[in-house]
Amino acid sequence: MRRTHLRTLLLLAGSLLLAACSTLPPPGITPVSSFDLQRYSGKWYEIARLDHSFERGMSDVSARYTPQADGSVQVINRGYATAQGSWKQAEGRALFNGDSHVASLKVSFFGPFYGGYHVVALDPDYRWAMIAGNDRSYLWILARDKQLPQAVLDPLLQQAKALGFATEQLIYVPQTRSDN
Repeated sequence: MRRTHLRTLLLLAGSLLLAACSTLPPPGITPVSSFDLQRYSGKWYEIARLDHSFERGMSDVSARYTPQADGSVQVINRGYATAQGSWKQAEGRALFNGDSHVASLKVSFFGPFYGGYHVVALDPDYRWAMIAGNDRSYLWILARDKQLPQAVLDPLLQQAKALGFATEQLIYVPQTRSDN
């Protein structure tokens, strides 16, 4: 009888833990609709980000998105770890949270654990994008080129601030290496 209660308690705790790890966008944030994965695929350079341990100390960060036959997206993130003097790379897999024309995905670099990836602003020509995670501690600004003109960046920063992101804490990523 005690084992049954313990098992039930563990299953309930596990279910609650998984539910707390939502891959949906934060409240008040709407992903881009009319999203075209084929146009989004390819290489993007990280212009700015909110700091996280998995990217700390990295410069020249880029991401490559490649659609797969099964509907998933291969994600390859690459950056230069300045302290180690070497390139680091992580391969992941992204899946749409629903309709593939809505830019709301979940991405995993660690097996069954997924995080939210939501494109909240996107250039009509797919030259730049702003991405939110599943909460407001994750924000990235990406571009097809290594720099983004200030006239493009400023409105993105204003939009991010209006959405509740701590834009004053953004790290602007150096993109200076020629081997990136």
